[in-house]
Amino acid sequence: MTYDFAPLFRTAIGFDRLARLVDTASSVPVGAGYPPYNIEKTGENDYVLTMALAGFGPEEIEVVLDDNTLLIKGAVRENASTAEVLHRGIATRAFERRFVLADHIEVGKAEMNNGLLTVSVRRVIPEALKPRRIPVTVRQPATPQPARTEAQQAA
Repeated sequence: MTYDFAPLFRTAIGFDRLARLVDTASSVPVGAGYPPYNIEKTGENDYVLTMALAGFGPEEIEVVLDDNTLLIKGAVRENASTAEVLHRGIATRAFERRFVLADHIEVGKAEMNNGLLTVSVRRVIPEALKPRRIPVTVRQPATPQPARTEAQQAA
């Protein structure tokens, strides 16, 4: 089942990224579960993306941040082994996985360890967008001014 969000976007200005996100989410092909991954929230504004990449080396993986999209690509170089493979259970096919990031997200380091790629992600809220406390002050009552005489007013 597909939904047509076009009527919503005809009357909205500046929501192009949201429209692209809806289009991208609705066009994910069936069976696009390779490679498997987890997204964990490790703190109030911290996340870790962990992707299982057995058979890939760090030189065969590309991590790119472009226009609020995190792109992870992998392609295993062909092995010149002469051995006959009787069963291939470890998938080492090329892949490309995209993650749309919210505003104010910074991608930290990407590390490979034991066949797992981990990418650190942090939400950084600019000072201008953080809630700020406005101090409440007490207004001082106006002190009455002495009446001016006619001579003072004429001067």
